[in-house]
Amino acid sequence: MRRTSLRKLLASVLAAGMLASLAPAALAAGEESGDTRVTILGTSDTHSNIWGFAYEDNQESTNNGLARVYTYVQSVRAENPNTLLIDSGDTIQGTILSDDIYNKQEGEHPIISAMNFMGYDAMTLGNHEFNFGLDLVKRLEAQADFPLLSANTTYKDSGEHFVGDYVILETGGVKVAVIGVTTPNIPTWDGEKVDALAFEGMSAAVDRCIDAIGNEADIILVSSHAGMTAEFDEDGGADSAQKILEDNPEVDAMFVGHYHIVVNDKYGEVPVGGARNGGRDVVRFDFTLNADKEITGITTDVVDMANYEPDASLRALPIVKEAHEKTIAFISGGGGGDGEQGGGILGSTTARFQPENEIAGLPEGKLRDTAVMDLINKVQLENSGADVSAAALFKDTSDLPEGDINYGNIFNIYKFDNTLYRVPVTGAELKAYMEWSAECYNQWVPGDINLSFDPEYPGYLYDMFAGVDYEIDLSQPKGERIKNVMFKGEPLKDDQELTLAVNNYRYSSALKTGGLVAGKREWESPNSIRDMLVAYFAEHSPVAPEVDNNWKIVGVDLSEDDPRRAEIIGYINAGLLDAPYDKSYNLADYDALVAQAEANQAAVTVDGEAKDVSLANDAQGNTYYRLRDLASVLSGTSVQFNVEWSGGVVITTETAYTGGALAAAETAAADALTLQFTLDGASAETAAVVVAGNYYVTADFLTALSVNASTADGVLAITTK
Repeated sequence: MRRTSLRKLLASVLAAGMLASLAPAALAAGEESGDTRVTILGTSDTHSNIWGFAYEDNQESTNNGLARVYTYVQSVRAENPNTLLIDSGDTIQGTILSDDIYNKQEGEHPIISAMNFMGYDAMTLGNHEFNFGLDLVKRLEAQADFPLLSANTTYKDSGEHFVGDYVILETGGVKVAVIGVTTPNIPTWDGEKVDALAFEGMSAAVDRCIDAIGNEADIILVSSHAGMTAEFDEDGGADSAQKILEDNPEVDAMFVGHYHIVVNDKYGEVPVGGARNGGRDVVRFDFTLNADKEITGITTDVVDMANYEPDASLRALPIVKEAHEKTIAFISGGGGGDGEQGGGILGSTTARFQPENEIAGLPEGKLRDTAVMDLINKVQLENSGADVSAAALFKDTSDLPEGDINYGNIFNIYKFDNTLYRVPVTGAELKAYMEWSAECYNQWVPGDINLSFDPEYPGYLYDMFAGVDYEIDLSQPKGERIKNVMFKGEPLKDDQELTLAVNNYRYSSALKTGGLVAGKREWESPNSIRDMLVAYFAEHSPVAPEVDNNWKIVGVDLSEDDPRRAEIIGYINAGLLDAPYDKSYNLADYDALVAQAEANQAAVTVDGEAKDVSLANDAQGNTYYRLRDLASVLSGTSVQFNVEWSGGVVITTETAYTGGALAAAETAAADALTLQFTLDGASAETAAVVVAGNYYVTADFLTALSVNASTADGVLAITTK
């Protein structure tokens, strides 16, 4: 017999008028009310980012990584010991640490060691877990102190599950069933590597698990490495998390991944949460259950890790510390996996390869031909001998700097271990492929001052082409944009036969699955495209950025001579208007945009970037800034300082802020006072006010700390560089 769904219970509670008596989420587990609170925390698509470090840029990140996640996890466990921690996949791929070292060698894997240390309770397999073959997954499973799950993945010959299907976890006397399912599209991307496996539609697998669970669980949560909407199977929904909820009303909550986007929504009454990639967010579900173990309430939050400091104990874990240092050494030429070298200095360039963005957050590298894309396509053409090449800018900020180039720089412009195919195509097929790619843009309408991208199309789906000249007319709807395609100076005929250089992922996932190309690959490279780029620099350095401008966007008039456009762009670049990545600002809305920008005038900027800092005023109208907010927004800069309480306020300069994020506060008024505090061990004082238990200080406080700060037109401008 199946268990009662949350929706049915809430309906009965409503009918009885009992909602007002539900315990608040802040109650500790089982306190006074007899209710029990269970917290489930979820990470997804962390892509082997343990440290919070961009190896391709050789610098610390400021808002992601498992070390930051662990700081937050510990704070939640201290708040509620009935806390579970799960992951929904794409965990062991994505950095040089994993892809070029530890995924290619035997022994302890630092990702799993870190997860063991953090106390994960379960992990769902993502598609990238299969990139390096089945043996690696089984090795990781043996190392993990928690179960790996994928209920819809079985061995073809025996029908047995490849890893676990679900697990029932118990905390605070509550039994929580976690069902893991993985996008069934993996054979499309990994081909022969997964020939031994069958990937079933996710909903049917969840249905079987629920039957098996019966009444043995008080909470059923599905951890899905797939988005709510179908990726390929739009008709059947085999790869849609929404289909799971449509077919299985017993599910109490859904955790989704794969799409790298924040999700905090409901499907009917079922909460759905999803996080961005790299450990940027943690999804939090708080369940309240009554004495009969019936769910009486669920709250959901997606918590940004930007304001959490990395946990030092995780970074100090010997295998984690060793892996971090080994990866940096690998990039600099000091060794890596299986005795391989990262290569140190691989070559050099004569100048940067990407242009500056005119509009903050809107990548020029996808609005015009650039040297980065021309280099990748040139290398693909030379290695494949094909007529035409297609490649994507995987990361909007990918660039090659001027000067020496190391492996991290190569990884930055080509982050996946793709191999290269040569495929026969007709002119008509190539044009269809180009139209498919051009669907990533939104259509331009008169008055738009910028181009923008359809948010339903991830950036990695946009390919740019070499070997042909072409135009993209963005005044036209999708499917009618590719114009004037020329091959070797002549219009490309539909029946003309060509060969195309394209990576294995795009060939499998779009060209074949999408029915864009009928021909089969006639050649596959023995090495990765990234290896080809390394070899190119070894042979041709110094490499100069070259742009042949073989394609351009037409059919648009961005009003570049209109001063109103420059004004709006100025507001965007100052952070007073949102970056228009997925929308266009239109001159018809000029007055409203100016009003919006003025309303968003920043109270505080750091190096020209607007920052969220809560304000207060005294009786004379003087402005004060919350002290901990100032410490938070300056953390990681050259003028950072820490704020602690040790019988009084203690300020330590040149030290990162270790406190957590504070909720935004409304502008408030209070009586001025003199704050006595300790500054680097010495006594000091400053003007301050106290609001809701928090100290607020004037701009003079920053001057006392030798911070370059000035106030003009109501804006406190802080300069750290």
